[in-house]
Amino acid sequence: MKKVLEKKVYQYTAIFEPDIEVGGYTVTIPSLPGCISEGDSFEQALKNIKEAASLYLEVMRTKKEEILREEKGVIIASVQVKA
Repeated sequence: MKKVLEKKVYQYTAIFEPDIEVGGYTVTIPSLPGCISEGDSFEQALKNIKEAASLYLEVMRTKKEEILREEKGVIIASVQVKA
């Protein structure tokens, strides 16, 4: 009988920033340093960042590094700054 590898599901906060000049979105996951992607639409950007994060975690697993987890209680807020 084959051993079935069960994959864990991790949850991260992704930041979607619209690209005003060319359209689409640039996406980052702050808890995974260097994990960045983009897409011409929100849906495409979401699909692409999921794939990028999956590959990021796969590399960590291959290198036998600890999988980074997002700290609970992350707060995303808009901040107004006077200049």
